[in-house]
Amino acid sequence: MRPLSLRATPLRVLALSAVGLAMACSAPSSPPPPTPATPAPTATAAPTPDATLPDRLVAEVTGDGAFRHLEELQRIADANSGNRALATPGYDASVEYVARTLRDAGYTVETPEFPARSFSAQEVRLTVDGALTASSVLSFSPATPAGGITAPLAVLTQDETSGCEAADFANVPAGAVVLARRGGCPFGVKSANAGAARAAAVLVANNQDGPLDQATLGDVANVLPTVGLSKADGDALAGRAGVAVNLVLATTIEDRTSRNVVAQTTTGNPDNVVMAGAHLDSVQAGPGINDNGSGTAALLETAVRLGGAPAVANAVRFAFWGAEEEGLIGSTQYVAGLSDADRQKISLYLNLDMVGSPNAGYLAYDGDNSDNEGAGPGPEGSATVERVLLERLATTGVTGEGTDFDGRSDYGPFIAAGIPAGGLFTGAEEIKTPEQAQRWGGTAGQPYDRCYHQACDRIDGIDRTALDRNTDAVAGTIGRFALSTDGIPA
Repeated sequence: MRPLSLRATPLRVLALSAVGLAMACSAPSSPPPPTPATPAPTATAAPTPDATLPDRLVAEVTGDGAFRHLEELQRIADANSGNRALATPGYDASVEYVARTLRDAGYTVETPEFPARSFSAQEVRLTVDGALTASSVLSFSPATPAGGITAPLAVLTQDETSGCEAADFANVPAGAVVLARRGGCPFGVKSANAGAARAAAVLVANNQDGPLDQATLGDVANVLPTVGLSKADGDALAGRAGVAVNLVLATTIEDRTSRNVVAQTTTGNPDNVVMAGAHLDSVQAGPGINDNGSGTAALLETAVRLGGAPAVANAVRFAFWGAEEEGLIGSTQYVAGLSDADRQKISLYLNLDMVGSPNAGYLAYDGDNSDNEGAGPGPEGSATVERVLLERLATTGVTGEGTDFDGRSDYGPFIAAGIPAGGLFTGAEEIKTPEQAQRWGGTAGQPYDRCYHQACDRIDGIDRTALDRNTDAVAGTIGRFALSTDGIPA
C-alpha cells in the first residue's frame, strides 16, 4: 500500500491529471505512457458457462496455496537484499515468478514496461529557533541548497483545507517557510501552491495524533522541499509565526523503468472484462510480505485455480502492478494508456492490498459511501462490488465492514476513469477499535499491521486465517462476476 498522500481526500480531487487521469501521482514531465499490452485471447471453443463456478472456485482455493506463493516471495526478497522494490533484482524476480506461474496455468501473459521515478533521502534536519524538531521528508520532495533554507515561519490558516487554494497564501511573504495542516487535498497540491506563492519550503502538520510518516508529494510539478510534522509539533508552531526556521534536505530522485504483469483468460467475452489486481512491489525497507505479497498471493492462487480457459461468460483479467509504493504508477500508467474502447470493456475492477495483517480487520471498500466517511462513493456499480465482497466474506464466518476509498491503492486510477471498483483490506497502520476486536478478535488499541512499511513485514507476521478468508472471498467474487455482471452498468 502506498504512503499517505490522499487519505480522506474527496474523489473530485482525483479528477485532474497530466495523463488524463485523476491522480496526483501521474507524471506531467514524463512522456505519455505506452499503451499497455492487453492480452489478446487465443481463439478457443467457447465452453458453456459453469453455474457452479463461484462455489467450486472457493472450494478449490486454499490459504495454504496462497501461503506457498508468499513463501516464494519471501525467498526472493531474502536472496535480493531483503526487498522487492522498484528497479531491484528482487522485483524483477517477482515479475518472472508471477508471469511464469500464470503462463503455466494457461493464461495469455504480458509484462509491459512503463517509466517510473524512485526517491531516497540521505539527510533530513529541521531546526526551529535553534532547536532540533522531529520531521519526516515527504517522498519526491526536492533537496534544499547546501546548508539548507533559513527563513521566517509563515503560518497558514490551520483548517481542514489548509494550503489547498492559492488564496490561502495571500499573506505569505516571498521566501518564507510555510506551515500548513494536513487534509482537504493531496500534499503535492499544498506544496505546489506554496511554490506558486514564492515560498521557500513547506512544513505539513498532521491533523491527527502522531507523526506524519510515509507521506508523498507524488508526481506533481513545481513542488518545494517539504517535510511532515506531528500534530503536537504543528500545534506548537502554529503560535510562533515569524520564528527562524532552518531546513536541510538531501534527496535523490531518479528515472527508472518497471513492469506490470497482465494476464487474461482465453475464454469469456473479451468485450466484458472482469479485472482484479494487486501491487507486486515492496518498499525498500523490507520484503513486503503483507504489503503486498498477501494480495499478490491470494490473487495468484485464485488465478491458478480458475485456470486460463475456464467455463465463464466474461473474460477475466489479472494484473500485478509495479511501482505502487512510488505513487500508484503502474496502475496509473496502465489505465492512462487504455483507449476509450478498451477502457469501456472493463466492467469492474477488484483490488487486493494487504489481506493478511497480523491484527487483521475485515474491510471492503465502501462503494456506496454508506459509511459517509472521507471520499464519496465509487462509480455506479461499486456498491454492487462491495455487496458481493461482503457477502462472500460472510460465508467464511466473519462480518466485514466498509473502509473509505482514500486513494491509497490501485483502485484509484480505475475510479478516476469511471470504472466500478472495490476490494478487500485487512488494515495497515490504523488502530483497531475495541468494537472491531470484539467482532474479529485481535488486540484493540494496536495497529492492524505494526510492521507496515518496515523490515519486519515478513512471512512470520501473516495472519493465515485472514489470508484464507480473503482468498475465499475474492475467489467467490471473481467467480460470480465471471458468470454475470448483473448490477454493474454496461
